[in-house]
Amino acid sequence: MFPIRDHNPSQQIPYVTYGLMAVNIAVYLLALPLYSDPAALQSFFFRWALVPAAVSEGYLLHGFFTSMFLHGGLLHLAGNMLFLWIFGDNLEEDFGHARYLFFYIASGLAAAFAQYYLAPYSRIPMVGASGAIAGVMGGYLLMYPRARVDVLLIFIVFFRIIPVPAWLMLGLWFLLQAWNGAAAGAAQGGVAYWAHTGGFVAGLAMTLPIWLRHGGFAWWQANDGKPPHPPTTYRNSPIPVVRRRRR
Repeated sequence: MFPIRDHNPSQQIPYVTYGLMAVNIAVYLLALPLYSDPAALQSFFFRWALVPAAVSEGYLLHGFFTSMFLHGGLLHLAGNMLFLWIFGDNLEEDFGHARYLFFYIASGLAAAFAQYYLAPYSRIPMVGASGAIAGVMGGYLLMYPRARVDVLLIFIVFFRIIPVPAWLMLGLWFLLQAWNGAAAGAAQGGVAYWAHTGGFVAGLAMTLPIWLRHGGFAWWQANDGKPPHPPTTYRNSPIPVVRRRRR
C-alpha cells in the first residue's frame, strides 16, 4: 500500500513543509552531476551523510543533521517528498511554523541517533529525509487516527485506489519498519529501519503535548478521530476509488 493523498485539508499555507521539500529537491539537483560518477558520489556521501563508524571515531558529527537532506536517487527523493506533502501540512498547522520546523529537525536527529545506536560501527552512509518524515507520520497518527488516506494498492498487475483510515496505513507502516528492523538486528543493509522506527516514536512523543492541549481522548471523541473541519472530496477525480458496499 502506497499513500497518494489524504482527505485532511490544511486551512493555512504550509510554508515550512514546502520549504523543506524545496531544500531537499535543491540539494538533490545540486548533487545530481555526481550520480554519473560513482567514486565522486561515494566521496560526497562519506563527507555529508551519517557514517556511524566515523561518528564513533569522533568525526563527521555533522552527518546527524546533513544526512536528512540527502537522497540516494530520484525515486528515494520522490517517495519521501510525497509522504512529507501528504502528512506535513496538517502538523504544521497544529504546531505553528517555527515549532513544526523544530519538530521536523528533532525527529530527524532522533531517527539518526536510533540508527547509530543500533549499528555504531557501520561504514555504510545513511542518507534520506525518511527518519524526519517518519516523525511527521507518528504525529499525524496521534492527531488524526481516523482521517481518510487514499492508498494505491498494487498486487501483480492489479492496482486500485482504496481509502483507508490513517491508523491502518500508518500503523501497518510502523509495524513493518519495527519488524524488519528486529529481523535485521544490527546487520548492515540498504534500509535504515531503526531510523524510521526511532523517528516515528519521537514524532509521536513530541506531538503528545499538542494532542493533550486539544483535549486528548475527549478531542478524539468530539471529532471521531478526524480533523475538526470538513474533509476534502474527490468526486471529480479521474482516479478510481473502491467504495464500500452497503448491506
